[in-house]
Amino acid sequence: MNEQLVFDLPHRAALDAGDFLLAACNRDAVAWLDRWPEWPAPLLTVHGPAGSGKTHMAFVWRARNGARLMHPEEIAAQPFSAFDDGDRNWIVDDVAAGFDEEAFLHFYNAVAERGGSILLTARTPPSRWPIALADLRSRLTAAPAVAIGRPDNELLGAVLVKLLGDRQLTVGPDVLIYLLARMERSFSAARNVVAALDRRALAERRKLSIPLARDVLTELNDGRNGA
Repeated sequence: MNEQLVFDLPHRAALDAGDFLLAACNRDAVAWLDRWPEWPAPLLTVHGPAGSGKTHMAFVWRARNGARLMHPEEIAAQPFSAFDDGDRNWIVDDVAAGFDEEAFLHFYNAVAERGGSILLTARTPPSRWPIALADLRSRLTAAPAVAIGRPDNELLGAVLVKLLGDRQLTVGPDVLIYLLARMERSFSAARNVVAALDRRALAERRKLSIPLARDVLTELNDGRNGA
C-alpha cells in the first residue's frame, strides 16, 4: 500500500446514507444500477458478504427513483394489493433462504405488471438458493445478479478516513496502515473500529496512535471470541 495514502476515489451522493465510494470491488454493481430502468428483467440481485456495502448501494439507487424498502418477511405479512399503486420500485433487503416463495412470486408478478423494478440484496446469488417453487426459481435465476467483493485497502482506508472525519478525528498514515493490516475487511468492521477508537480516545484522553489502535483491535477481537 502506498504510504502517502492518497485515496482518490469518486464520491456518489446517497440520501440518508452518506457518501458512496466507487472502487474495483463494487464497480460492476454500480454499472448495473446505472443501467436502470433499462434492465433486461424486472429484478436485479446485488450479492456479497456481510458488510460489503450492499444496503448502502441500494440507498444510492433509492435516491434516484424513490424505491420503497422492505424486508422479505414483510412480503408475506401484507398482500401486495394493499400497497399504494404509486409504489412501482422496490428494494428487498437481506434476502436469505426460507422466505415465503408463493408470496414472493405474487409480489414479483405484480411489480412486473406495473412496469416496476425490484432490487434484491443478499449474501449469495439466487442460483444458490434452495427454491422449491419452479416458477419463482426460473424468474429469479433468469434475472441478472452481480457481486460486490470485500473492500480493498484503498476503499477501506478511504472509508476509515471518512468515518473518523465525521467524528472530527484525524489519523496519521502509520495508524491507518496498522489498522488496515490487521482489521476485518468489511464496512461494518470499519464502523466498529472507528466507534471504539473514538470511545477510548475520549475516555482515556489519548491521541489516535498505534498503541491505541492495538488496544482497540484487541478489545474487538476479544469481544468476538467471547473473552
